[in-house]
Amino acid sequence: LSLEGKSHDSHIGGTLTGIPRGIAVDYDALKAFMARRAPGNNAWSTPRKESDEVEITRGLDECGITTGMALEVRIANTNTRPHDYEAHNVPRPGHADFAYFVQTGHQIESGGGAFSGRLTPPLCALGFVALSELKKQGIEVGAQITQIHNLECDTAEITPEIEAEIMAAKRMDDSVGGKIRVTVTGLPAGIGGPYFDGLDCALGGAYFSIPAVKAVEFGAGVRATSMLGSENNDPFVLNDGGRVVTESNNHGGLLGGITSGMPLVATLSFKPTPSIAHPQKSVNLDTHEQETLEIHGRHDPCIVPRALPVVEAVTALVMLDALLTYEQR
Repeated sequence: LSLEGKSHDSHIGGTLTGIPRGIAVDYDALKAFMARRAPGNNAWSTPRKESDEVEITRGLDECGITTGMALEVRIANTNTRPHDYEAHNVPRPGHADFAYFVQTGHQIESGGGAFSGRLTPPLCALGFVALSELKKQGIEVGAQITQIHNLECDTAEITPEIEAEIMAAKRMDDSVGGKIRVTVTGLPAGIGGPYFDGLDCALGGAYFSIPAVKAVEFGAGVRATSMLGSENNDPFVLNDGGRVVTESNNHGGLLGGITSGMPLVATLSFKPTPSIAHPQKSVNLDTHEQETLEIHGRHDPCIVPRALPVVEAVTALVMLDALLTYEQR
């Protein structure tokens, strides 16, 4: 999987190799999936409006079915405003600006360049194809919001309570973060491996490629630190069909980096959007003088709701890759 483009380029895109042939791409379903991530559709997201229409430029036949060749997608950027981001010599707190400058000696491009969350649409488009193949095999991937700032919840929809929590931060020129839980059902046992071959390693690395993810937990996660071993362990039992399952699922479907056959459960923690109009301290990299920075432009007061399909897409890409490897053994 590779991504291309930047926040204010003419387009963004991505390429996926190794995708099996014979996967039918439902364009209506793809459009609906992309709409969940698209900006500018409500009061609690960035006002930047992008239709995020996906053009699949390679890898499909005339019937819309994957050929087994590399799959390429392209999405136009139609609503860029680079003039909103002129103070590149003053690094934005919470962004990659300063680290990138130290590494390369160059100031980051407008809108965050290659570090922008704007590169997640092609990730979603390619992940949708993986989701389609997994679903055909009886494997379902679904994400839900479990926390927005201090509000605990359990929903895939934006409730009035969630909207109120986000809008309260927006009114203060501030932002909030939250948590997303993703669940994968229908997985066979035996996928993965120990140490560096663990499925949790593959998923964790992919999850941290999503902008703003700061922590990843599997199963009980950090709650396991306050449990006894007798509480954290999941007893094995036989279900009504005679299959070995566990009474609980603190292990989150992974034992030793290998799927157990129970639902795979991961929780991702997202930081608050760093681009805020609230005054912040920074340093002018040209003059080496202290400055106060107020970030202008169009930004989400909370990215968590729009990250739901991104998390599902990334999960599906890793799971399909692991499943294909498992089937080839």
